[in-house]
Amino acid sequence: MKNLRLLSVLFIAAIAASCSSIRVSSDYDDRADFTAYKTYGFFKDGIDKADISDLDKKRIMRAIDDEFTKKGYTKSDKPDLLVNFFTKSRKEVNIGNYNNGWGWGYGWGWGGGPWGWGWGGNYTSVRTDTEGTLYIDLVDPDKQELVWQGVGTGLLTQDRDKKQQLINEFVAKILTQFPPEKK
Repeated sequence: MKNLRLLSVLFIAAIAASCSSIRVSSDYDDRADFTAYKTYGFFKDGIDKADISDLDKKRIMRAIDDEFTKKGYTKSDKPDLLVNFFTKSRKEVNIGNYNNGWGWGYGWGWGGGPWGWGWGGNYTSVRTDTEGTLYIDLVDPDKQELVWQGVGTGLLTQDRDKKQQLINEFVAKILTQFPPEKK
């Protein structure tokens, strides 16, 4: 019976984990002519201020390079767009309380044998996750104005082997909304 309870808790946890995804949104200047932008470069002063490790900064920059290349943009020392990014994070505590309640089933219950009525018991789980938000800003260097901002929020990992994959997913999902489709 304990194995069945443990299996059901693990199943619920697996479903909850698979439902977590990266939520994205974007905003832009309606007057910006996005067809005029062909090149990009990184805004080093802004990126240096991001409160993450230099290794994660490199990972994000590689992912942005990949996505901009796929979109046909060229990296330049004199870019049409400056790319800046910054991050925020917060701890999230999730408490699950599972009650199997009363019921008929296998196990020593009130029936005097292996089958009968009984109490299934309670199970409480506590999990701490870190939710992170990545902001990608695109600035017109001639006008010195923000023309586009994309935001992605989702659960982070400390698993070194999964970091680049997760960062790639964050950046790709955010940049699916660039350039914006004007209505």
